[in-house]
Amino acid sequence: MGSEMNIEVRGLTKAFGPVNAVTDLSFEAEAGIVTGFLGPNGAGKTTTMQMMLGLVTPSAGTATFGGRRYADLPRPSAAVGAVLDSAGFHPAHTARDHLRVYARMGRHGTARAGQVADLTGVSAFAGRLTSTLSTGMRQRLSLATALLGDPQVLLLDEPSNGLDPEGIAWLRRFVRELAAEGRTILVSSHVLGEIEHMADNVVVVRDGRLVTAGPITGLYGTAAVLVRSPRADLFAAELAASGVRVERPGPDLLRIHDLSTEEVAAAAASHGVPLHEITPEHPTLEHVFLHLTGGSR
Repeated sequence: MGSEMNIEVRGLTKAFGPVNAVTDLSFEAEAGIVTGFLGPNGAGKTTTMQMMLGLVTPSAGTATFGGRRYADLPRPSAAVGAVLDSAGFHPAHTARDHLRVYARMGRHGTARAGQVADLTGVSAFAGRLTSTLSTGMRQRLSLATALLGDPQVLLLDEPSNGLDPEGIAWLRRFVRELAAEGRTILVSSHVLGEIEHMADNVVVVRDGRLVTAGPITGLYGTAAVLVRSPRADLFAAELAASGVRVERPGPDLLRIHDLSTEEVAAAAASHGVPLHEITPEHPTLEHVFLHLTGGSR
C-alpha cells in the first residue's frame, strides 16, 4: 500500500440524453476515514462511482485519486479497488478460480488470492461454483477481488446487500479496520443505520446534486429534550419568553431545543414546574437524511 491518496470529485456531470443523472457534483474523501455516500434510489450514486472508475464518461468534470484520474494510474487495481455489483462472475469458476484469475490479471501473485479469501471469509466456500453462491457470499467475493491489489482506495457500492446481521457486523468492523490502516474508503448505501456506525464523514446527494457534505456528527445539530409535566403550558410560556424553541407534541409534552438536560431541569426548578419525565432526544441519521432529501420517493 502506498502513500495517502485522497479522492477529489470536481464538477462531475453526466447527462443521458435529456436526463441529468449527475449535475456539477463536487466532494472529497480523505485517507484514514470512511466516507458515506448517501442518497435516495436514483440520486446518481452508482453513476458517480462509475464515472470515477472510467466506466462511464462524464459530460463534464473530473474525479481523481491522489491527483490522478483512474485511467492515468500506473497500476489501477493496485491503487483503487471497487465493489460495484456482484454479477461479474464466470458461472463455471469456483470462488477460488475467480480470485486466482483476477490475481493473475492484476499481476498480484496467486498467493494474494488465498490471503484475501482468508481476510473476507471466502475461504469457507472457495471450492463452490460462483453460480451457486448466495448474494452475501457474492458480496464477500466481490470485496475479496477488490482487495487483491492491496489498494489505497476502496469504492464500495451497497456492500452490505445480501449479508445477514452477523455479516453486516463483520463488514462494519472490517471496513473501519481498513480505514484505520490509512486507506480512503467511500461507501454508498441505503442502509442508514450501517452508515451511522461505519462512516466518519458523509456526502448526501439528491437528484444528482450535492445536498451536504461533512462530518457525520455535524449533521445532527443539537439534541432536543423531551419533558412531560402537568404544568406544560406554564413551562412552555416561560421558556418561549426566554427565546427558547419549544414544540408541543402532546398536551403534557414539550420538546425543548437549544438547552441541555441539566439546563432544562434547572429552568423547571426555578419556575416551580414539576417534571414527570425528562429524556434527551438524539436525532438518527435516518431522520436527518429524510429531512435533507425531502423524504423517500
